[in-house]
Amino acid sequence: MSRAGVYQQQSAGYRAFIPKPLPPDPPLRMDAALVALLSEADVALGRLDGVGSILPNPELFVAMYTRNEAVLSSRIEGTQATLVDLLAFEARISHRPVRSDVRDVANHVDALDYALERVHTLPISSRLLREVHEVLMHGARGGARYPGEFRTTQNWIGAPGDAPADARYVPPPPGLVPEAMAEFERFLHQPGRIPPLVHCGLAHAQFENIHPFVDGNGRMGRLLITLLLMHHGVLQRPLLYLSHYLHEHRQSYVDHLQQVHDGGDWEGWITFFLRGVAAVAAEAAATARAILAMKDVHTAQLRGLSRGNPRAGALVDALMAQPVISVDAAAKRLGVSPPTARKLIGLGERLGLLREITGQTRHLRFLYEPYVHLLSKRSHGS
Repeated sequence: MSRAGVYQQQSAGYRAFIPKPLPPDPPLRMDAALVALLSEADVALGRLDGVGSILPNPELFVAMYTRNEAVLSSRIEGTQATLVDLLAFEARISHRPVRSDVRDVANHVDALDYALERVHTLPISSRLLREVHEVLMHGARGGARYPGEFRTTQNWIGAPGDAPADARYVPPPPGLVPEAMAEFERFLHQPGRIPPLVHCGLAHAQFENIHPFVDGNGRMGRLLITLLLMHHGVLQRPLLYLSHYLHEHRQSYVDHLQQVHDGGDWEGWITFFLRGVAAVAAEAAATARAILAMKDVHTAQLRGLSRGNPRAGALVDALMAQPVISVDAAAKRLGVSPPTARKLIGLGERLGLLREITGQTRHLRFLYEPYVHLLSKRSHGS
């Protein structure tokens, strides 16, 4: 038994972890180092929220940032799809069957969008999480495995081919999941003195402890962090996602969760979580500032090359909304004729801002490459 729960022997010969309800008992020890780290993370989030508020069209940035998160979060689960793959799929470039990993990422985008909209009318709850899970798993790999339903079978985390007795972690038996999720929901909404970021960190770990769905628990747990940050009013827009940090520090992530199970080390987990929040918030703020600077440079370049054509600057806005674009789509967004749109796209090609990516002679699509690279570069560790 630990402060976080107890391992319980099952009749099938393996031990399952039965988490205790939150908050931790005895309470979290907020020593000076942890308080300082919490302050650092709070400041970093405040700066990110501030940068988000000065973006000329923050919804465009949010939409693309969300798509990049879908790529990163799905990559943790083994997909190979890139941000360009996702954008090409959304632009309907190919008539070939959609790759399953691209479909998984597209579902993740849909699930994020659904959750961010639905949370305005339904509190964060078991019901909301089931609805989002149904969107996430619809038609995806594993999608036939009870989308939108809490599991009624035992699952486990381990190497391919592992049985539960060999697994790294076995969550509670399915019969205990409904009550565990009811306790979890009570924690999400119970008043208390737990700082919002600490509350988010505890909630994420407990969700992963319960592992309530047959599949998709990692993606759901990471999405939950963003929903809770917005629920607490820490962020006004969904600009913080931890997938890249958790993937980059995957072994530490696994070790800290294991130390919660084995020794009740909630303080070690919260320290790791807050470091991730501070690092990712600072990185996201820097990305937003870099996009602002890039937008100004590209707008000036296009206006200069087009001899002051006022629609040249509007092309950059259109590309930020739709980084893979056709001539007809550009014409529609800019309110110009297709020949004029083609001329402006040609200027973008001359400047190295746009690259044709279909290799065809008709139905061409052009990628706003510097923008996509700037958003996705953290996917490659740069």
